[in-house]
Amino acid sequence: MSLKGEKRMADYKTLRTTMVDTQVRPSDVTKFPVIDAMLAVPREAFVPRDRREMAYVGAHVSLDKGRVVLEPRTLAKMLDSLDIRNDELVLDIGAGLGYGAAVMARMAEAVIALEDDADRIAEAQTALSEQGADNVVLQEGELNAGAPEHGPYDVILVEGGVETMPEAILAQLKDGGRIACLFQEGTLGVVRIGYKIDGVVNWRFAFNAGAPVLPGFEKHHAFTL
Repeated sequence: MSLKGEKRMADYKTLRTTMVDTQVRPSDVTKFPVIDAMLAVPREAFVPRDRREMAYVGAHVSLDKGRVVLEPRTLAKMLDSLDIRNDELVLDIGAGLGYGAAVMARMAEAVIALEDDADRIAEAQTALSEQGADNVVLQEGELNAGAPEHGPYDVILVEGGVETMPEAILAQLKDGGRIACLFQEGTLGVVRIGYKIDGVVNWRFAFNAGAPVLPGFEKHHAFTL
């Protein structure tokens, strides 16, 4: 690697540490596995190449077709609430270019990363392979269908806004499992954590946030005159 390349890597590492110290820790994220993973995973490797300078700002990073990489604070707080353990199977819905999956791969036994775009999957596969995240399995399919063939799951993370949650997704969660969703309600958004007990998911408020609604998770409004 050239000296210029080494300096760039060092600069990104400094930015990553600053991100955790100024965006993650002050947001009541206290669980060591979350902090450790976000310090270790190079976020710049999982955003579009022409937006790498935006990788560590406190905002979503835009992808194509209205999709985003969730801002660090939102992702970290969702993961802190989910409390993923190292013997658990995770479904990552709307994995984008693989950043969330790479972070969770350091906490979980395995991650199924679901995406609906073949180009995004190809980019994510390259980035995940380069980072040695060999416990992540990329799956192409409609986001609102989940990935039932690999489930049921201990944990489900939805990496984007939802207006309505399909029963097909909830059915893939194990009894005793947890799901994190960002319910977008007009201009406001609320992250809720669902706990499945005796086949029923009970939702609890976690924090306020916002993100574009994922395809297939829109609420269909009835037409009236």
